[in-house]
Amino acid sequence: MWRYHDAEWGVPVHDDRKHFEFLVLEGAQAGLSWSTILNKREGYRRVFADFDPDAVARFGTRQIAAALKDPGIVRNRLKVECTVKNAQLFVKLRDGRRGGFDDFIWSFVDGAPVVNRWKRGSQIPATSKHSDALARELKRLGFKFAGSTIMYAHLQACGLVNDHLVGCFRYREV
Repeated sequence: MWRYHDAEWGVPVHDDRKHFEFLVLEGAQAGLSWSTILNKREGYRRVFADFDPDAVARFGTRQIAAALKDPGIVRNRLKVECTVKNAQLFVKLRDGRRGGFDDFIWSFVDGAPVVNRWKRGSQIPATSKHSDALARELKRLGFKFAGSTIMYAHLQACGLVNDHLVGCFRYREV
């Protein structure tokens, strides 16, 4: 967890494939601990075509059945099937928008990270007006496992929201 925090969490992402990776992982995390998902990250990478949304969008019943047998991921049928459906929607959204998914998601924070000034972890919210709006739009488009709490985690992880505590060495860096 520390390595993830120190090297990755909160660093602004402008790569559609990396956004897709975090959408997959954060959706899988629903109801589980983040450490469980991080420990299975390489399994998810292997099962879901190195997080290539185009490849995952083409998954059929054979690939879904194989995923559900793979102990390298959380074998929840609804989450696996939604990963494939979300990949199809992700590709459609990405391809139908100038600037791709990255431009779409950054529009919810007006193109620049929201910089919070939390002093204690207990101050960090689970949702925000930004994640509420993003979740509403994704739901309208048909995405699943993309509620406001999950989307807030995405905004944090991908650096659209800086929720490092002000005393954290990463706060100013990102």
